[in-house]
Amino acid sequence: MSKDIQVLLDKQAIYEVLIRYCRGADRCDEELIRSVYHDDAYDDHGYWRGSGSDFARFVSARLTAANLATTHSITNVLIEVDGDSARSESQVMATLVRKGSPRLADVMGARYLDRLSRRNGEWKIDERTVVLDWHKVEAWAGGQAPIPLEGFTRGTRFPDDPVYQLMATAQPR
Repeated sequence: MSKDIQVLLDKQAIYEVLIRYCRGADRCDEELIRSVYHDDAYDDHGYWRGSGSDFARFVSARLTAANLATTHSITNVLIEVDGDSARSESQVMATLVRKGSPRLADVMGARYLDRLSRRNGEWKIDERTVVLDWHKVEAWAGGQAPIPLEGFTRGTRFPDDPVYQLMATAQPR
């Protein structure tokens, strides 16, 4: 395989690590969050610093306790691969809908700065630093949505969210 093709495959594998983190955070799935970090990984989330494994436990519990729902979306992902090492910068928009009334939401623009490595054929995060670029708190007033919302399947946390049933379903041949 050519080196260019291998770099593209590596970048895709790294991108999927970054996306799995977002799903894990939004579903409060401790094991999924843990799966993106190497065992000796370090995470600096500003208000929390320590091992990736400990962060997975901390953040899944914290998000569940404090929020009704969260959405982490990454964009503008730049990845540089150098053999079995890589560096990436991802912009993240995080919205955390707090429990309670009145309904408040924290909305943040930040960046994930990651050092990653491939060990035993698998890419994972070695070190993550979250750079906060901006933050605001929004008050969400109640009101009528412009479309009926009753028919929507609703998102929830691990293991009840519909994505887990979808991913457990075998693909038809």
